[in-house]
Amino acid sequence: MFRAIGRKYQETALIKLIAVGLVIGIILAIEAPETVPAVSILGDLFVRALKGVAPILVFVLVMNAMAQKNADASASMKPIVKLYIIATFLASVIAVVYSFTFPTTLQLQLADAKVAPPSGILEVLHNLILSVVDNPLHALASANYIGILAWSVLCGVALHSASDSTKKMIDDLARAVTKIVQWVIRFAPFGIMGLVANAIGTSGLGALLGYVQLLGVLLGAFFSVALIMNPLIVYLNIHRNPYPLVWATLRESGLYAFFTRSSAANIPVNLSLCERLGLNEDTYSISIPLGATVNMSGAAITIAVLSLACAHTMGIVVDLPTALLLCVIATVGACGASGVAGGSLLLIPVACASFGISNDIAMQVVGVGFIIGVLQDSCETALNSSSDVLFTATAEFAQRAKEGSLTAADLVPSGKD
Repeated sequence: MFRAIGRKYQETALIKLIAVGLVIGIILAIEAPETVPAVSILGDLFVRALKGVAPILVFVLVMNAMAQKNADASASMKPIVKLYIIATFLASVIAVVYSFTFPTTLQLQLADAKVAPPSGILEVLHNLILSVVDNPLHALASANYIGILAWSVLCGVALHSASDSTKKMIDDLARAVTKIVQWVIRFAPFGIMGLVANAIGTSGLGALLGYVQLLGVLLGAFFSVALIMNPLIVYLNIHRNPYPLVWATLRESGLYAFFTRSSAANIPVNLSLCERLGLNEDTYSISIPLGATVNMSGAAITIAVLSLACAHTMGIVVDLPTALLLCVIATVGACGASGVAGGSLLLIPVACASFGISNDIAMQVVGVGFIIGVLQDSCETALNSSSDVLFTATAEFAQRAKEGSLTAADLVPSGKD
């Protein structure tokens, strides 16, 4: 009996299983709240397992890709990085437009925050540079992906001239770690069930009611980028209907990221999706972890919207040049968000400083961000992580389109998972 159930579980599409877990989690939180503490353990275990294996996976895959790489792999990274940066900047522009169209006033009566933001954009860049030369063991233990990328690239380059047997061993190790990750991902339905039950059972939506307009501006910007701007970027590159690819990345990457609220935890999911899209492993094994660091459209939106909300609350008139400066700051700050404790929210004081707003007031806005973070952070992470796959695929599909080998079937991932 148990063997039959296990076989059926393996044969069922993962998305369907996640939907079932989602529904069960909601029912448990509403009808049996006493079970939430126990069920939430499943969510904690799932996220912890993904976060635990992701640094090792990234290190091994990138090292293997660099050791086995060819010249085409390096050249293919340039258009992906270009797409990452352009998309992040345009997302901040959309956030500014939304903020000007729907100006929001905040109730800044929060207690002083106990976290210290970076003093300026130079400190953000300084922290990023130091992260590159972090101790490799510490980088792995602390999930410092900038350091992990740097050391894995160096190791891979050093091993590029190694013997074929050594390269084969590294490749076998990469495949083994990937297999372990696939096993972890198969338990996603139970993890999602625990995460949803815990989120609804402990936070609910009551805390968000006082910030409906702010959430509306944020969500409007998030959805505009995900459903309008990103598809337009894809279309301009591949000259095909972009929505099959857009929906696939949102459904199969964004869904995970929404509930785990962790770009790092979603790296294995994105790597698996890239494989099923038939992308070049030499490229996506580097571009996906890199995207989790620098492709931060959602973070740029959060920084811009909350900073302008603070400016509007203070009665500060923001002119066009200052707004453009904010877009640049939001873009650079968003790229450095993963290197700062607290993520995008702690970059808000950096942006507020361009308006002459004091750190004490800016940190109250950070407090507002933590209150609405139940929904804001989930949507931000879903947008960030799903677009990592979207732009990696776009860059490769654009090349195939030039060669005349791109088909509609290429835009849809293969397999059930």
